[in-house]
Amino acid sequence: MTPSERLKGLEAFVFTADAGSFTAAAERLNLTNSAVGKSVARLEARLGIRLFERSTRTLSLTDAGAAYYRTCARVLADLAEAESVLAAQRMEPTGHLRLDVPAAFGRMKVLPLLLPFFEQHPNLRPHLSFTDRFVDIVDEGIDVAVRIGGMNIWPEALGHRYLGAERLSLCASPAYLQQHGSPRSAAELGQHDAVVYGRADGSTIPWLIAQDAGPTEQWTVEANMALGSGEAVVSAVKAGCGIAQLATWLVRDELQEGTLVQILPQLDVEGLPLNLVWQRSRQLLPKVDSILQLLTASLRID
Repeated sequence: MTPSERLKGLEAFVFTADAGSFTAAAERLNLTNSAVGKSVARLEARLGIRLFERSTRTLSLTDAGAAYYRTCARVLADLAEAESVLAAQRMEPTGHLRLDVPAAFGRMKVLPLLLPFFEQHPNLRPHLSFTDRFVDIVDEGIDVAVRIGGMNIWPEALGHRYLGAERLSLCASPAYLQQHGSPRSAAELGQHDAVVYGRADGSTIPWLIAQDAGPTEQWTVEANMALGSGEAVVSAVKAGCGIAQLATWLVRDELQEGTLVQILPQLDVEGLPLNLVWQRSRQLLPKVDSILQLLTASLRID
């Protein structure tokens, strides 16, 4: 049986159950009493079960009819919502829009994209949060989030789109290298000062080091400085405080200007994945769909 055949008679059945009579259902559907009654009768015949208890004065659902009604009502409501969402796609993005982005990446890469977009769509009311903590998108009412780092299993309620992975490089300032020399191998890194990213719980992010004949290794670095901000790490390294492993998107300008120098490029590794995440139930809303299109086109890492 095709899906379209399964839908036949559902509207007449649900409207009759809601209204309590074929007459009232016929008025709402703009049909005749006979047409509604025959539609329900055909549905009962196809299902092989009686949905209504009929008498000369009353019409009530059977136990089976009540159970079937709950499912059918939900199906019709979902279809109505889907149609309204599709119709809304033709409309201008409007309303409140909640976005969550990583702190440094959001300020440097996402916000410059969003500001012109918000100017073009003055009926949007954006609310952006900049945080590196884990955000429960559904519980906190976030429409779209940019995440550095993925999940092994994504909840069904969330849509996600992989945009590539960041690249990690070891960097130092020219002044630091002039004073301390440049390491010539991974083994010599232990002889140098290191600046690392520190978490609020006191732990630090290990370095990822590429190996010639094996998988990437995690190195827990004995650092002379741990900072809880990527931008703060960059500032400390530029000031000559030591060597740090940094995402290339974070230090692209510094490397081009020469205020930071890449060292041991053979040890560069792929870092965390970049993902767009959103609530599936809101995906077709114009405000969400337009943001997803913008960020997908602009943030993708080749």
